[in-house]
Amino acid sequence: MIYFDPEGLTLDDLLAIARQDAPASFTTQARQRIDAGHRLLLKLAAQGTPIYGLTTGLGAAVDTSVAPVQASIPLGRAVGVGRLANRQELRAITAARLAGLAQGRSGISPVAADALLDLLNSGAEPQVPLLGSLGESDLAPLAHLSLALNVQLTGKDGLALVSANSASVGLGALLVAQAQQAMQALLAALALSCEGYRANLSPFQPWASRLRPAPGQTEQSAALLQLLEGGELAESPRRLQDPLSYRCATVVQGAAQQALQRLHEVVELELRSGADNPALISEESMVLATANFDSTHLALAAEGLGLALSRVAACSAERIAKLLSPASSDLPRFLITQPGHVGMAALQRTSSALVAEIGHLANPLPAVSVPVADRVEDYAGQALAVVDKTRRLTERVLWLASIELIVAAQAVDLRGVVQLGRGARQIHAAVRSQVAHLDQDRSGSVDVLALTAFITDGHLKPFL
Repeated sequence: MIYFDPEGLTLDDLLAIARQDAPASFTTQARQRIDAGHRLLLKLAAQGTPIYGLTTGLGAAVDTSVAPVQASIPLGRAVGVGRLANRQELRAITAARLAGLAQGRSGISPVAADALLDLLNSGAEPQVPLLGSLGESDLAPLAHLSLALNVQLTGKDGLALVSANSASVGLGALLVAQAQQAMQALLAALALSCEGYRANLSPFQPWASRLRPAPGQTEQSAALLQLLEGGELAESPRRLQDPLSYRCATVVQGAAQQALQRLHEVVELELRSGADNPALISEESMVLATANFDSTHLALAAEGLGLALSRVAACSAERIAKLLSPASSDLPRFLITQPGHVGMAALQRTSSALVAEIGHLANPLPAVSVPVADRVEDYAGQALAVVDKTRRLTERVLWLASIELIVAAQAVDLRGVVQLGRGARQIHAAVRSQVAHLDQDRSGSVDVLALTAFITDGHLKPFL
């Protein structure tokens, strides 16, 4: 059982709910906070205090004193289009909103909060299109989600359900997990490529990081050397200096790890925050207009991850090219010994296509968007769109890492009898458990998809 509490929700807890279908509940403290916030809302409303979204209209209509019908708030904002959220995404979005409600700042009624919790635990999968948010509250996707609640909305319930960036935060949490798997696969691919290329390990030695401790370089170099420990590579490099895609690999991957850590931190910040507008602060008997719905920090963190991964991908594709070139690797061209067979050459075309798409998706979304709500909403953080494009980018990085693993395993095979590092030997065996050695042409697509599924199921992680 995972508990929503005012202390916040960890990313691991959200992933347990989203990916493992863990049941969830509110803690006693969360229920007390929710109840206190709702009672304060009713008290202030009875005193005639103006409260946005309760005694006034919404958006540009804030200047009207006509109280909106709460049930109409989700209904009128269910304007999403595009692909529908899958089961994991739905659970992640719902869990993120429940984590926000547990702060007790939304003024939502306990009945409505429990209805959303019941929806999560029921396993129901309402249709939630994911295109339509500008990142100043994910109004459209949360509105579609709220339409599935079988409860009468009162007070500030409708606004409390939709006024948050829970879609961006929930999908951001899934992106962190996906990127972690991609980085693990890229580290494994680098280790196996070093073995297949017979790379020089000098740039990864501890003194290199001491001389210039770039962010993440020390950790990535240490992780790589650990995978290669127990092998003969340190004593038998082929060259004094290798191409930069090898030499600089842990510096580039270290920078990407730092970008991933930044996104992780931002997502966990959101999971322990109250981003409601207005916020009900029961300790001070205060209703407070906020801008905590702005998602710029989340968008920038996801943009940074995409840019970092695009650089790691460029290095990965170059390592593949070097392994396939006899002039660079001293191995058979395209890593095939059978005359007349294409070998691994065709996979390089796929890797090149992936790098092109990854580079395109790494381009940042424009900071300027068309203003809406009679130009009251004249800026947009665009976090959901950025998170989704970075998800697609990361998916392509995973495919690319799988290709590098397949190519590197083939290169290792063609080296003959070499003593691999203990970690690299386990990685090679894991690849071979899914993809056979290539001695004549076959569909490489089947191999790539099989290995990618193996990675996303977590089977590679124990070796890293």
